[in-house]
Amino acid sequence: MIRIDLQVDLRYVVDGHGADFVFLVHAAHTACQSLAQESLWVSQAVDAHMSLDPATGNRTLRLRAQPGDLSLQYRALVDITHHIADPATIAEVPVQRLPPEVMGYIHPSRYCQSDRLGRFAMAEFGSLWQGYARVLAIQDWVRQQVAFKSNTSDGHTSAVDTLIERVGVCRDFAHLMIALCRALNIPARFVSGTDYGADPALGPPDFHAYVEVYLGDRWYLFDPSGTAIPMGLVRFGTGRDAADVAFATIFGGVVASAPVIRATAIEDPSQRLVLPHRVNDALSTDAGPTTAWH
Repeated sequence: MIRIDLQVDLRYVVDGHGADFVFLVHAAHTACQSLAQESLWVSQAVDAHMSLDPATGNRTLRLRAQPGDLSLQYRALVDITHHIADPATIAEVPVQRLPPEVMGYIHPSRYCQSDRLGRFAMAEFGSLWQGYARVLAIQDWVRQQVAFKSNTSDGHTSAVDTLIERVGVCRDFAHLMIALCRALNIPARFVSGTDYGADPALGPPDFHAYVEVYLGDRWYLFDPSGTAIPMGLVRFGTGRDAADVAFATIFGGVVASAPVIRATAIEDPSQRLVLPHRVNDALSTDAGPTTAWH
């Protein structure tokens, strides 16, 4: 099991009219991700309302902030277990056998215009052996063809833009991989988390975007940017693309400071806690299996 000591600090200055916030910075509740402990501190004495999406485990916090400084501090000890499988044994699932709850992740979405990439995806990957290996080839292609560079994209950058410009940050890598998978009728979804294990040369620790692809009987992890250690990824939110899982959605006049994030792994053999490490096996934090349609 992996245990991550997680800290998230957010700071804002709210203008004279106040502002509404929707935060997605709580570690998700799933069958494979649980909390040994957790705390939240908000600097203003305001009502905060938490909601849980039972389908994804996403937990959103809503509050109305008053004018002035607003700080939010979230702390948690997050326990993560992984299903580990031999990639050679994992097949793609025909559309007619996909579970109903998976079907929503096979269609185009705001940032993942898979309907525009069908011809390209078939030319690049259509002849490959179907299964985990083909999805891995898509991940590797994105990683090789797109350069990671900070401040090269914004909230309008889509998968098609990244395919053309061949530069971006982790969310752009994720959007392009998702769009290419969906273009081949392979369900794929966007996950927001932490960039555990990222090279400090890339900058201070930050939120991270990665991908889950539905293969066999569960969702498997892929990190197309290659900047993090997948075994150390803490899940905040799961959605169709970044529009579904922004760490903060703000309604009103606000000046934001850069988030401060720390994710430290804890090793303790007596509790069977190991440090995240890179493996060639297929990793999943989905409990699975989901019953497929026949």
